[in-house]
Amino acid sequence: RCNRRHDTENVEQLYECPICGLTCTDIRILEEHVDLHLEEHSFPEGGSSGDLELAQQLQSEEDKQQRLDEEKREKEEFKKLQRQYGLDSSGGYKKQFLNNMEREVNRGRMQPFEYHKRKADMMECLAFGIDDGKTKTSGITEALCKYYQNENKDVRRVWLSAGVDHFHSSLGDKGWGCGYRNFQMLLSSLLQNSLYNDCLRDIALIPSIPKIQSMIEDAWKEGFDPHGASHFNNRLCGSKAWIGACEIYSLLTSLRIKCQIIDFHKPTGPTGTHPRLFEWILRYYSTDNEGAAKVVCTSRPPIYLQHQGHSRTVVGIEEKKNKALCLLLFDPGCPSQEMQKLLKLSSDGTSLKLLRKFMGSLKEKQYQIVTVDGVLTLEEKTARCLASRVLTSEKIP
Repeated sequence: RCNRRHDTENVEQLYECPICGLTCTDIRILEEHVDLHLEEHSFPEGGSSGDLELAQQLQSEEDKQQRLDEEKREKEEFKKLQRQYGLDSSGGYKKQFLNNMEREVNRGRMQPFEYHKRKADMMECLAFGIDDGKTKTSGITEALCKYYQNENKDVRRVWLSAGVDHFHSSLGDKGWGCGYRNFQMLLSSLLQNSLYNDCLRDIALIPSIPKIQSMIEDAWKEGFDPHGASHFNNRLCGSKAWIGACEIYSLLTSLRIKCQIIDFHKPTGPTGTHPRLFEWILRYYSTDNEGAAKVVCTSRPPIYLQHQGHSRTVVGIEEKKNKALCLLLFDPGCPSQEMQKLLKLSSDGTSLKLLRKFMGSLKEKQYQIVTVDGVLTLEEKTARCLASRVLTSEKIP
């Protein structure tokens, strides 16, 4: 198929002179050629009207063709964007999971019996709306707490989130599921915090990605962020649509969880860095957690961190002896095998490079964070739902 397309692309279009019949491949050269004819003959008025009309017709047809080509290019660009953000009709989590497993079987990397077992397990989890837990790693924040107690090289102080489970993308959501996986991480922490028991009484286990999609749709039906909902045509289920800070905000608020979006909309330091982001996160963890302790295991939930094309979860922040700040991030793109190395941290802490991000590593133009801070009354939830008709964030600077 590719070769045939390549061949047709290489066929040159020929243009014929209406006066002498000369053919050429460039419409502009033809126009100049026709103009020369007209100048040479300086026909009596009206004598060359047929030739002139033909030349004008050629010009008009070229203009029309250019417009058609431009429209075609725009449509292709739009389709490409739809595919990139999962808004085309290529199916969602379940379809991608099955397609990828079939590919593994065809390549000899998975036995047919394993395919059928995993398919049955997936269908069962989707029916109950719960995550299968196969990409989950628990106990990392606790292992970090223990590691830092004995670390005495270059960390002056460290603040850590309340316990968080790491979730990474699976065969069903590879390439588009980071927002959902970060929501699972945040939720895993809130489910361990009794303050949120009432808000989360209907959620005993971590929901699957299709279930999270349906929960966001429910938030939209309640009236949250109508502008954002229209971007997705009010539908996420059965799609590979990427979600971001606004969808996380709508979902959490619909569950009566108090949260806010903070928008670090431009760099605030040299060479495109974001020191104000790092300082804000330090304040988030250290407020009410002052004191002399080197390792502070706070009760603060982790932070959802978004930038163009990807999102991660902030689980803590280090202050080095030279006063430099370093974020600790859970990345849903990092597989379980790697994350499990953090459960057995060696004294040199080499595995920590999976989490550590210094200021020079975060140089996207814009970052947004979603932070959780308590619960809402029903009245506060209703007020926030109304306010989300024009969803705003706190901008820094």
